[in-house]
Order: sequence, then C-alpha cells, then structure tokens
Amino acid sequence: MLQKNIIKAAKILFEHKLNKNGLDQLEYNYKPKTIEDAYLIQDELKINYLTLSNNICLGKKVGCTNTQAQQQVGVNKPFYGNLFTRFSSENKVTLKSKNFFQPWVEPEIGIRIREDINIAKAPFSLNDINDLFDGIVCSIEIVDFRFTHSIDKIGINNLISTNGASDYWIKGTNIFSLDSVDLDDHPVFLRINDDIVAKGNTKNVLKNPFNSALWLINLLAEKGEIMLKGQYISTGSCTKAVKIENQQNIKADFGSLGIIEFQYI
Repeated sequence: MLQKNIIKAAKILFEHKLNKNGLDQLEYNYKPKTIEDAYLIQDELKINYLTLSNNICLGKKVGCTNTQAQQQVGVNKPFYGNLFTRFSSENKVTLKSKNFFQPWVEPEIGIRIREDINIAKAPFSLNDINDLFDGIVCSIEIVDFRFTHSIDKIGINNLISTNGASDYWIKGTNIFSLDSVDLDDHPVFLRINDDIVAKGNTKNVLKNPFNSALWLINLLAEKGEIMLKGQYISTGSCTKAVKIENQQNIKADFGSLGIIEFQYI
C-alpha cells in the first residue's frame, strides 16, 4: 500500500472518529487489503491521535480473544489497538451518547507493565509474568465500529485499521496483585440497568488473560515495538460484546475484584 494512501486512509478514519460518525467503506485506494496494510494505517492513525492536546498512549487493547467475540465479528484470530488518555477515565463516569457512533461494551481484565519490556528477551512465556507485569485492574472497553455494516460484515482489516475498534476505556482505581484471583476461572457479569445481559469468565480470554498479554508483547517484539513501564494491556472481553443505548447504567461485575460502572446518557 502506498504511503500517501496510508496517510489519507488514517486521516479519513481520524476525522470520522472526531466527528463521531460512520462510513460505509473506504475508497479502494485507501482500503486495507491485508492485515499488514491495516496495521500500517493504525500506526498512522496513532500519530493523528497523538496530535490532540493532553493525549498520550497509555497502552494497548487486544480484541477478539474469546470465541463469542470472534463469532460476533466474523474473525478467527486476535488483533490489537491503542489506548489513549484522552479517551479513557477511571471508574464511575458519565458518558454522553453524542460522543459515540455505535458503541458496544466489553468487561476486560487490564494488566500493568512492570518495567520497559526488553524485547531482546522475547518470546516470553507464563514463567515470565512476574517479571513483565506488576498488577491487574478491572476495566470496561467501549468499542465503536466506525463502519455502518453489521459487526460481522466489517472484516478484520477494517477493525484493525480503526484502532482495533477501541473508542474508550474505563479502568478501576484498585490495582490488584497478579495472584489476587484465579484468572483461569473467574466469573464476570455484565449488567445494564441492573439486569444481567451477559455472563462470562476470565477463562474466555485465550484461557487466561495473561495469555492474551503475552500474545501481544511477543507479537510487538517481532515488530520491534516495546511496551513501557506503567502502560496497560486491556486483554479482551470476558463476555460477548453488548450494544448499549441512551439512558443506561452499565456495570461490569468482577466479583471479589469489584464493579466497574458508568452512566450512558
């Protein structure tokens, strides 16, 4: 894909993000034909995001790490995007529907990076998690599919190019130790207006959210990209994604780890 077309595609997607609207599809010259093209557009889009005032990259998100989510969007592998301070907040926030297009919510385990990752030591395994990470946090990711198609028709390349469909991230204020709960099997519930709308488990996230985080940092290491001390990895949804509507109270219930909630008005 030509560099000028990558730049143009990213600019179009950035403008639609800021305007909170969708598009049917990118014109042929700007459409990512491969996953490699899609990540090149995403990288350029990240540069656009970082031009905004008071905005830095606070980490990464991993998408489609559970089979329900993969079936929903019609893909068979995970992908990643970026998290930004301008589009994140701590628990118990009120969000306005006018700032979103077609939002869906996902309850996720976030994992914090202990020190700048030395990618020369990759690939990493579960034996390395205490050296790589220093805490877990409960969170909600709001994904907003920038394209007007149904989510199963958008395609993985479009999802990747639009920052992995990541639109907003809400995290808890409490950082828990890595062994606070058994992430091989920890139930999670998603409630809307106090009704349970989805039941899930941390084991849905590549069998354990640590597997998702390792998948990401090993893939980034292959590309020569590091993650930095204090950044987060939002590891993927413990339940299916659920579409939200105006005037709703959304709660992700992580049991002993607490509740992440927000008002959507």
